[in-house]
Amino acid sequence: MELIFEKSVDNRGCDILPPSDVPVVKTDSRYLRRRELHLPEMSETDISRHYTELAKRTYGINNGFYPLGSCTMKYNPKINEEIAKLPGFSNVHPLQPENTIQGCLKVMKLTENYLCEITGMDYMTFQPAAGAHGEFTGLKLIRAYHENRKDNSRTEIIVPDSAHGTNPASAAMAGFSVINISSTKDGYVDLEELKKAAGEHTAGFMLTNPNTVGMFDKNILEITQIIHDAGGLCYYDGANLNPIMGIARPGDMGFDVVHLNLHKTFSTPHGGGGPGGGPVGCKSILEKYLPTPRVRESEESCDKYELVTAGDLSIGRVKEFYGNFLVVVKALTYILTLGRGGLKEASENAVLNANYMMNQLKDTFHMPFAGPCMHEFVMSLEELKKETKVSALDVAKTLLDYGIHPPTMYFPLIVHEALMLEPTETESKETLDQVIAVFKKVREDALMKPESLTDSPKKTPIGRPDEVTAARNPVLRYLF
Repeated sequence: MELIFEKSVDNRGCDILPPSDVPVVKTDSRYLRRRELHLPEMSETDISRHYTELAKRTYGINNGFYPLGSCTMKYNPKINEEIAKLPGFSNVHPLQPENTIQGCLKVMKLTENYLCEITGMDYMTFQPAAGAHGEFTGLKLIRAYHENRKDNSRTEIIVPDSAHGTNPASAAMAGFSVINISSTKDGYVDLEELKKAAGEHTAGFMLTNPNTVGMFDKNILEITQIIHDAGGLCYYDGANLNPIMGIARPGDMGFDVVHLNLHKTFSTPHGGGGPGGGPVGCKSILEKYLPTPRVRESEESCDKYELVTAGDLSIGRVKEFYGNFLVVVKALTYILTLGRGGLKEASENAVLNANYMMNQLKDTFHMPFAGPCMHEFVMSLEELKKETKVSALDVAKTLLDYGIHPPTMYFPLIVHEALMLEPTETESKETLDQVIAVFKKVREDALMKPESLTDSPKKTPIGRPDEVTAARNPVLRYLF
């Protein structure tokens, strides 16, 4: 497919502007470009066809199965978009006076109340723009907590080896040293290792539960107690909240601060459909450190809302204004549409789908963790690669030819040749059965004709690229 610049034809355009009815003011030559601005020149028809063709090549949840482990790529109900497009939400400005945006402030406060109820937290900020941004914000709260107590020796954050890569990165960005501890062969936190690591220098512990191998840690209450006894705080990575909302709450597990991925669990656009939302919730001991402004009910009236500005101990803004507001609107729409029972049912169906797939594939692929799993499961293709030289990458690329988005590859790092699948609650049994059949067919082909997989995909717009060269010598701009 040609680039839009390659389709450009000199002096072709699609603008029809009326004659100017105001005086023409010429700009001083100091402010003018010295070279021609390279923009494509095309007719409206050609522009429409170009972007329609690009859209056909874009794969999303509306196109087919999207089992991207730990990312919860589930269907986003269209009612979310319809509500977010209402003029009272889409046409507001963040600098409007409070009395003109009471409905918007109520949306934020109502969403805060619901998310605190779902997570077991006391307060929440919507400023963080994504999950990793939320992690950074939560860790800054932990840092401020210890500094305010003059407990300046607490410089370490403990992270398990199965954690999302953003966890140690966020801890380092927040100024902490990262202490990595190993997992048990069952995929849980190693309690003895944790006890050795926790001490007078421990500021906090970061954990996803269910964790990245899809297991709910049965020792979670003991884990958080170990950290609290050592004087640290417990941070909950909310990336895997989807299988437990309405069933279990991080706050009841002993966590002091959480971040949520609205673009995962609460069905707002993910990735290119963004922006995202990574609100951070906390227990009351951390409230005074939260970013501001935040919304609270007015003391004058229970149906009036006001913005609270920063206190002396606030970590300050982490984003301008109040976060990505329309994302919050979409998340609230999802919560209100499903209700308490619906959220719980969504979690139950996510767990059911993952366990169904895992059990249907356990005799075909090696499952390093016996399960039952929660929302996702990990399988290892290490034995298959030894036998056939077909790797997890080869299998993932082959799935593209079947119209299936590949699962997460080579993660978590504690599983060799890993593929991590998360079918989510929005997939039907019929779809799961079709995908299961494809996985079994791919493995059969790997055994019978392995060479057919090593150069896949064959039916996509481009074949398998030279990824090493692409990474080392990327072509990021068009050379005129």
